Amino acid sequence: MTQVPSQSSADARRRASAAERNRDAILAVLARVLPQSGVVLEIASGTGQHAVHCAAALAGIVWQPSDADPAARNSIAAWRAHAGLANLSAPLSIDVTQGDWGIGEVAAVVCINMIHIAPWQAAEALVRGAGARLAPGGVLYLYGPYRRNGAHTAPSNEAFDAQLRATDPRWGVRDMEAVEALARGAGFALADVVAMPANNFSVIFVKGEGR
Repeated sequence: MTQVPSQSSADARRRASAAERNRDAILAVLARVLPQSGVVLEIASGTGQHAVHCAAALAGIVWQPSDADPAARNSIAAWRAHAGLANLSAPLSIDVTQGDWGIGEVAAVVCINMIHIAPWQAAEALVRGAGARLAPGGVLYLYGPYRRNGAHTAPSNEAFDAQLRATDPRWGVRDMEAVEALARGAGFALADVVAMPANNFSVIFVKGEGR
């Protein structure tokens, strides 16, 4: 379940306990599936905790965080300043539903815990934008809860889905098969699905030839 980040008055770095808990499990998958070099664009970086953690561990990659929310970008910038990592870039302001993301071709696109806390149009725009910016062989990595074969994978996810839809009817835990179909339409093939802690999944797509 997504939690409201905490923040101290003396430090712009926001902290989400869920990010602390799942960062190592996510990094283990990313270290296996991401390219060894190039720019990795993270969409909806949130607090910036994943950006710092991944950039510190994957020294050959240039990690490009982004977020549409100014408060999130402030937190990301504060984490970046605190970490002092040469391969962690300043956060970009990216709303995936806008055509111009302010960045060209990248080696991979990573998006953690976004598509269920946004309208379906955001998922469509994310996949479309990733497809336009990845060369053949480029990786699109999505993380979060999913329904599979029309059913929730755990009672906690079903309760979370109800909470999301009560907050905004356009939100909700997505069907993995619908996301796969969306990605396939943008030129991606499903490469792997990895079961993660707390009933989440890592879903990895690879850009195919000819798109």
